[in-house]
Amino acid sequence: MIDMHCHILPGIDDGAKDMAESLSLVQLAVEQGVKRIVATPHIQLGRYDNTLGIIEAKLFQLRTALSYLNLDVEVSAGAEIRICPEIMLLVQQNQLPFIGSYEGDNVMLMELPHSHVPPGTDKLINWLMKNGVRPMIAHPERNREFQANPKKIEPFIRQGCLFQLTASVLTGDMGDTSLSLAKKWLLNDVFTIIATDSHSVKRRPPRLLGAFQEASRLLGEEKAIDLVSHTPRLISEVKFN
Repeated sequence: MIDMHCHILPGIDDGAKDMAESLSLVQLAVEQGVKRIVATPHIQLGRYDNTLGIIEAKLFQLRTALSYLNLDVEVSAGAEIRICPEIMLLVQQNQLPFIGSYEGDNVMLMELPHSHVPPGTDKLINWLMKNGVRPMIAHPERNREFQANPKKIEPFIRQGCLFQLTASVLTGDMGDTSLSLAKKWLLNDVFTIIATDSHSVKRRPPRLLGAFQEASRLLGEEKAIDLVSHTPRLISEVKFN
């Protein structure tokens, strides 16, 4: 399996607080059957002002620490980018990390606020698509506006967005509302991948295996494998070449 959304880089956001926790999270992921990880620290201007350079330095530190352990896993990095008007300028300046590629486009893991879908999101997505960037919306099942009106995701589907489901939602660890919407959208083939969005050993550990098992029960094993392995591999392959 491949995890394309997690906060395992040490001391860079609200995820792993230090290298010890980073290594523990990787160990847990490996025990779940994860073979590749794309670390996705937050980029949220004014709160998590991470840059390509900062992320690459932390990735190097983690890879160095992992080289002393006998773990069958590869680690790369992108970012989870909170939607903001500055995204357009940062894309033009090649200042934002991507998590892979899809149909010739760079894939950006883009986070909406949990409370709503900001006005103008559709226009930003149109601009990104015209500039070779395919947004993957992180955990839309946890967005309260989508929960109140699930049909509001349909314009983003038509625009060509990709969608990432949180593993812990599917295992029932993040409430009934998000679980109900996740199941509805899974059955309607909305989601592109399942990923952990893991943050810490205690608060949100990686639970990709449990999500795979639940997706298999709902959709059948072949489709579940697509969500946790085949499609993530297709998108992230460029990160591991």
